[in-house]
Amino acid sequence: MLFIGETNLMSDVLTQLSEDMAAAVERAAASVVRVEGRRRMPATGIIHSADGIIVSANHVVERDDNVRIGLPDGTTASAQVVGRDPSTDLAVLRVNGSGLTPANWDLNKEARVGHLVLALGRPEATVQATLGVISALGEGWRTAMGGMIDHYVQTDVTMYPGFSGGPLLSASGYFVGLNSSALARGVSVTIPAVTIARVAGTLVQHGRVKQGYLGVSAQPVRLPSAVAQQLNQETGLMMLAVEDGSPAANGGLAMGDTLVAMDGHPVRMMDDLMSMLSGDRVGKSVPVTIVRGGATHEMSVTIGERS
Repeated sequence: MLFIGETNLMSDVLTQLSEDMAAAVERAAASVVRVEGRRRMPATGIIHSADGIIVSANHVVERDDNVRIGLPDGTTASAQVVGRDPSTDLAVLRVNGSGLTPANWDLNKEARVGHLVLALGRPEATVQATLGVISALGEGWRTAMGGMIDHYVQTDVTMYPGFSGGPLLSASGYFVGLNSSALARGVSVTIPAVTIARVAGTLVQHGRVKQGYLGVSAQPVRLPSAVAQQLNQETGLMMLAVEDGSPAANGGLAMGDTLVAMDGHPVRMMDDLMSMLSGDRVGKSVPVTIVRGGATHEMSVTIGERS
C-alpha cells in the first residue's frame, strides 16, 4: 500500500524520467535523418560526421542512385552511396553539407543488461521513438554472411516500419549503435558503435569490405555413421558444384566431396561456411577436412575475394 507522500514521490520520479528521456530524444534528433533509398517506406540513418557521412542499414538502401536524405532541418539532399557491407548490414552515404551534428557514440560499451533504451526512427519528417530495455549482451559474433560484429546487443524494443538504420539511444543520450531488422530473425539486434566505426572507416577509405570466396554451391548432408562417430559431428556440406578456376577447385575440392571442417572449426551448415569466409581470411591458405569415398582427407585452400 502506497501512502500519499510515496505516491507523489513516485509521480515526481516518473515525470522527471519522462522529461529527461524526451530531452535526450530532442538532442539526438539533430543526428537522425530520413533515408529514401527504396520504393516502399523510407528508413532511417545516422549522421556519422559533420562533413556529411551518414550510416544506415544496407538492406534499406536498395538502389545506388537517386538516394535522398531528409535532414533534421527539414530540407532534403541527394546522397551518394560511398560503400556497402552486406555482411554487417551497414551502408555509408555522403551528402554535400557542413555543420551537421554527428552522433555521440557510446564507444566505451557502457550499456548493461536492464538499461532503459530508446529506438529512434525518422521515416517521416519528425523523429519517432519507442522504449525498451537491453535484454542481452554478449561477445563478438559473426553474421550468416561472415561479417564480424564486435559484441552482441539484443533489446526488446519494437522495430516499427522505417526504424531500421536508426539509433539505439541510451537513457544518458549516447548512441549505443544502429538497429537492424535483417541480421537475426525475430530478434531486435543492434550493431554496436565500435563495429560501425570500424566498418564505416573501411568503407569511406576503400569503398568496400573484403569478403571471402570459395566458389562452391553446397547443401547439408548426414555423414556416414562411422565418420560421424570419428568426428563427433553428424552433418557436413556436400559440394553440389565447384566452379572452374575457383579457390575450391585450385585447392583440390571436387563435386561430391563433403566439407566437414575449415581452419580447425567444424562445418555442419551453410552458415558455418559463410562465417569462415570473413575478410580477414582473404588470401590466406587454410586447412580443410573433407569426406571423400567414405574417408576423411586433409587439404588446404587459399581463400579468394568475392568481387
